[in-house]
Amino acid sequence: MSDLLARATQAIERHALCAAGQTVVVGVSGGVDSLVLLHVLLALRDRLNIRLHVATLDHGLRGAAGAADADFVRTTAEAWGVPCTAGRADVPALAESLRLGTEETARRVRYTFLLQVARQVGAERVAVGHQRDDQAETVLLHLLRGSGLSGLRGMAPASPLTASHILADIPLHCDPPLEAPAAPHLWPVLIRPLLEVSRAEIEAYAAAHGLQPRADASNADLTYLRNRLRHQVLPLLETLNPNIRQTLAQTADVLRADAEVLEAAGAEALSRVTRPSPPGSVVFDRAVWTDLPLALKRYTLRAAVRQLRPDLRDVTYTHIADAVMLAEGGRTGARAPLPGGLTLRVSYGVLVIGPAGGDAAEVGEDAPTLDPAQSGLSFTAGETVEHTFGDWVFSARLLHPDDDLSALHADPLCAALWVPVGATLALRTRQAGDRFRPRGLGGHSQKLADTLIAMRVPAARQGVRGRVAEPFALPDPREDSRTAVGVVVRWQRLTVLPRL
Repeated sequence: MSDLLARATQAIERHALCAAGQTVVVGVSGGVDSLVLLHVLLALRDRLNIRLHVATLDHGLRGAAGAADADFVRTTAEAWGVPCTAGRADVPALAESLRLGTEETARRVRYTFLLQVARQVGAERVAVGHQRDDQAETVLLHLLRGSGLSGLRGMAPASPLTASHILADIPLHCDPPLEAPAAPHLWPVLIRPLLEVSRAEIEAYAAAHGLQPRADASNADLTYLRNRLRHQVLPLLETLNPNIRQTLAQTADVLRADAEVLEAAGAEALSRVTRPSPPGSVVFDRAVWTDLPLALKRYTLRAAVRQLRPDLRDVTYTHIADAVMLAEGGRTGARAPLPGGLTLRVSYGVLVIGPAGGDAAEVGEDAPTLDPAQSGLSFTAGETVEHTFGDWVFSARLLHPDDDLSALHADPLCAALWVPVGATLALRTRQAGDRFRPRGLGGHSQKLADTLIAMRVPAARQGVRGRVAEPFALPDPREDSRTAVGVVVRWQRLTVLPRL
């Protein structure tokens, strides 16, 4: 067994890249990396007890040359006794229509094609030919973009194929046509058996086995950033460190292990700070989030963006750093832009991540919500009332002579009101112009809106703006009790007893 074959075997076994009985789709472009990958897996097929299926895609970027590469792969697969599916896509047209870069579009179209082939044949694994030099380039790319651990850890030997990799509902032409997939809901795992092998070793293996890969002229096109790193930046860095490619790959390996620790801590922190959220938003408990270490603050914000925009890849350091700074010291109502049309908004007691311009209610706060459309609950002053609204119960009763007003008002969801005898009271949301006479102001009135602001009630929970309410002639509490009566109103969370 050759050294490269032995190392690939070791990587497959050490990282459990595939298991006996599984089908593996092998992405083959015709280049040296993917051709050697197919040759290696074919040599190990019986030992691993796996089935292979080749998938090759013409991206529509190189005209006749791209079509010839696909034909080469199909012919090679047939000669080696491996079934093959060939696909064709128009990446330039898709990039223009989707407003994505050509490289990003090609990458996602390629993974979309591989996913579809895997589902067609029921493959639990998709093998790609990434190797150690690709890993070094990937780390440099993310370093230039200002990535954190999630980018600097590079590519993993195995990683799940997810919705962020693909483009849904794009035109792909396949031969043979993809029909009636064996596993229509399958999400296979991407595996990279050659990730620890250098490009030089792969080229030596190809020469030793008489393989004649296709040469992709676009790999020399310096308009692509990755090609500039490969042909200009890395050779320059090698003058400072001849082992720079191995060093960068090892750095990725170290940071990948560190990232696993951070992700475990981040997942735990995320569960502590997240509050019930309206659809399309994520709500954090502001006080709990503020007490997190900086790394976990950044992690939770990235996780919120990832949850709301799973297809988004370009979340920069600046996006997260600016949002953290504003959330730590921003006044209520302050906003920080986030990618994907999102924004972070500072509210009373919570941080809301949601669509820019949206004002979703912070339902994470433990308080009742009365739908402005709800009406019809009215009662007479002094009447005993109990009415359920969702998970909350609203009640009203007479104020008893022995009631402790201070104790009643210590509960933010309880109030003692002084109202005219026989008055009809209605439960509704606030309207513009509402006023009342708070206890302690000597009978003077103030706007209800000002009171809600002082109590730090979020604007989205202060009721709807409607017509200006008719001024209500409140009786003076010092007047004779024959003209006014005390009423206690209270909200309480509904308690549901478990069945025995």
